[in-house]
Amino acid sequence: MKSLYALLLFVICTMPYSLFAQDWANLTRFKKANEKLSAPAEGENRVVFMGNSITEGWIQDSLTLFKNPHNINRGIGGQTTPQMKIRFWQDVIKLQPKAVVILAGINDIAQNTGYISIDETAQHIEDMALLAKAYDIKVVICSTLPANYFPWRPHILPADKVIALNTLLKSIAAKHEVAYLDYYTPMVDDKKGMKTEYTTDGVHCTLAGYRKMEELIKPVLERL
Repeated sequence: MKSLYALLLFVICTMPYSLFAQDWANLTRFKKANEKLSAPAEGENRVVFMGNSITEGWIQDSLTLFKNPHNINRGIGGQTTPQMKIRFWQDVIKLQPKAVVILAGINDIAQNTGYISIDETAQHIEDMALLAKAYDIKVVICSTLPANYFPWRPHILPADKVIALNTLLKSIAAKHEVAYLDYYTPMVDDKKGMKTEYTTDGVHCTLAGYRKMEELIKPVLERL
């Protein structure tokens, strides 16, 4: 346990103070919601979904996943894996879920918070998974969704980087014996982008896209 606290302290202390002063990781976003959330009841299958705008946008009236009050959405639009790792303690671990679903990486490839290598992105996701495992939280590592174009970063070509990241994530999941959920294969088109019916802009999901994701995630959660 001491080594875990040491890891958390290292992560926090190595981030520039200016980032915390500006709430770079958006630690205040779910602060009140987390405080209102009581501890899980005995037998409750609480699941936290950690992610970016793709996860955040999953809450829509015609979808069913987050109508279940035991499924907690902790997606923040635009976030990269370094930001998620900083808030992982308060937005996942302290909520005491049975499982966490991690869907991340596309904004790292888009360089939303500056350049980061594919290896570093995979390492951040691995760190989150290991911290969850240390607290007996089951882990689902999701593949990054297909994308071959960024509307807000048209000079970056993401398609092959997405494939490379997913190869690493699948390997990490196997290494640590955690679940790996492949969204990529059933959602990709013949140009290494997302199928038109599943996306609004090449990155974010349509209602049909979220329905496909729900179809894929539900049996994984049932097995866990």
